[in-house]
This record gives sequence, structure tokens and C-alpha cells, in this order.
Amino acid sequence: MEFLKELFGLDGKVAMVTGASRGIGKEVALALAKAGADVALIARNEEELNEVAKEIEQLGKKALSVPMDLFNVDEMADKVEEIYKHFGSIDILVNNAGINIAKSPMEVTEEDWDKVLDINLKSVFFLCRNVAKYMIPNGEGKIINMSSQMAFVGYYKRAAYSSSKGGLLQLTRSLAIEWSKYNINVNSVAPTFIETPMTKPMFEDEAFLKDVLNRIPLGRLGKTEDLFGAIIYLSSSASDMVTGHTVMVDGGWTVW
Repeated sequence: MEFLKELFGLDGKVAMVTGASRGIGKEVALALAKAGADVALIARNEEELNEVAKEIEQLGKKALSVPMDLFNVDEMADKVEEIYKHFGSIDILVNNAGINIAKSPMEVTEEDWDKVLDINLKSVFFLCRNVAKYMIPNGEGKIINMSSQMAFVGYYKRAAYSSSKGGLLQLTRSLAIEWSKYNINVNSVAPTFIETPMTKPMFEDEAFLKDVLNRIPLGRLGKTEDLFGAIIYLSSSASDMVTGHTVMVDGGWTVW
């Protein structure tokens, strides 16, 4: 057990998680805390963030709620500086926040396109850059971007989303090259469809659910906890020699 704790444990580390007020982001933040990290929680809803912070503190770890609108790039520098000053370091960044506007290509508006690309790609780049400002002098860091199987395959009503996640895949590789000399590991996790309270209504469409399940060799939807292993691994010293890589958590969808 001591060996595993040394390999995968995050004691003494500070993690930032975007989209941390609910859903996957909330559960990832709690998983990082259970692995030993203190956590800065980022989302727009401060009240919801404070509730997550209380859960983390009950685990014996420190938490900081940081309300942030990821559409507003100009405020990122001040918010990241606030986190750094509060904890004294930023060791892990999980860019989890993302949106999808499910429309056929002929229905996607310019506003739809911009919203999806701004959150899923633009905000990630600028947040990474602001966090790297503190990781570079420290000589190490772990950045994990939440990509998607849709970075590798096409699917219906996902033109903007797939484009954003494909761009995120290349951003991950580019930043991995740029920052390797500073011992900063930049990787991504690419899930399949994950069943959460927010996505549950989508799967009430039986035809859609059947089509999705037929494409997943393991025969089931993903669960939030299916992501924990990949994220803890990429956050820990176990992945010190891994950078520019994408861990597929897709039940085999992209094997076809």
C-alpha cells in the first residue's frame, strides 16, 4: 500500500479543476482530494462550488471556490494568481469544463460554433498558459485536458463539438512539446458517452441509446468513476514519462 501511495498519491499537491460545481467536474475534484490533493474549484456558480468545497474539507483536504467565467479570458490571470497566492503552488490542472450544442451541420449557427469552440478549446489554451506561468518556474506540473472519443471519430450532431475536441487533441500535443523542457506533462483523457444526472435525459431516447451501445464493445455507457483511474494516473508521479498522450476511456468505441 505504501508503494501505491508513493506512486499514485497526491499528498502535498494542489489541483485546479474547471467545471467543478457539478457532474463530472465535481466528482473528479472529489477523487483528486481523496488521492491527497488540495483543490481549487472553478465554475460560474459560487454557491454550488462552496458545497463541493465543504465535501472536500470533510475529507480533510483544503478547497478554494473560484467563480470564473471561462468565456472571459481577460479575468483568468487574476483568478489564477489568486489560487497561487492562496495555496503557494499549482501542481495539477484538469481542464474539464466543456459544452456541446447538439445540432445538425445545417442548423449550427455562428453563435453556437463560437460558444463550443470558446469553451472547449480557446479557454483551455489561455488557462493552460496562465497556469504554466507558475508551473514553469517550479520545474514541474501536470495538465490534463478532457478530450473525447469524438476527437477521433465522427458522430451525428457533433460538428462543432468534434472540431473543438480534435483541436484540443492537437493543442495537448503542441503544449506537451513546448513545455517538456520545463518537466510539465500535458496529456488528455478521451471518454465515451458518460452517464450522469445531466446526460440521463439524452439516453431516454431508446433509438439513440441503442445506437450508442452498439458502438461500444464493452456494451455499456461510461460512468464518472471510470475516469478516475486515468485522471489520477496522469496527475501522479506514475505518469512522469508520459506526455502528449491521450488515454482512451471509451469502452472500445475507437477500436472499430
